[in-house]
Amino acid sequence: MASSLESWTRELNDASKLADDINSMISEKGSLPPSGPETQRHFSAIRRKITILGTRLDSLETLLSKLPRKQPITEKELHKRQDMLLNLRSKTKQMASMLNMSNFAKREELLGENKKADVINVTAGLDNHGIVVMQRQIMKEQDEGLGKLEQTVLSTKHIALAVNEELSLQTRLLDDLDEHVDVTDSRLQRVQKKLAILNRRTKGGCSCMCMLLSVVVIVILASVAWLLFTHL
Repeated sequence: MASSLESWTRELNDASKLADDINSMISEKGSLPPSGPETQRHFSAIRRKITILGTRLDSLETLLSKLPRKQPITEKELHKRQDMLLNLRSKTKQMASMLNMSNFAKREELLGENKKADVINVTAGLDNHGIVVMQRQIMKEQDEGLGKLEQTVLSTKHIALAVNEELSLQTRLLDDLDEHVDVTDSRLQRVQKKLAILNRRTKGGCSCMCMLLSVVVIVILASVAWLLFTHL
């Protein structure tokens, strides 16, 4: 029976060490550049650890609510552990707010994390039957919260699929447009080449015509001059 308390205390110590580690990583962000891959990796690691810490706190809170059923525990001892857990959760929220992790707060609101401490305080004054009833109620509320979370996830999934389908369609349209542009550009180049050839031929034809006209004019002038010379 004592192993349950020892296990819970050990889990709490591990969670506290994780919180200290996160706090140290947050303190180190001042030595990092304002932006860049290294800074992004550092903040991603912090957010991942805060999420893991939140999951561990949820597990500790669930285990703490079950302790009175597994072994005798005084109300003072129970409140002490509740305060330790609440302090650690408050610290976790503060670290999450420093990184603007709004999803962490929304997750707790959705699952009713802010109400769990009050529920545990109520169970301290109940007998075994009352605790069982209270636990069933808590599980029901958690199931409802998970149901809402599932609906949100499914809705987000459907939106993502619709956006992905629209992006795929737009990509295909852009590919088709690019192909048509290439074909049109090729045709335009061929037409330009033909126009250049025609232009050169036209210039050559005009030159020949001018030379022919010049010869005819010279012949006519020579004939006129000859006639005038003979008559004189």
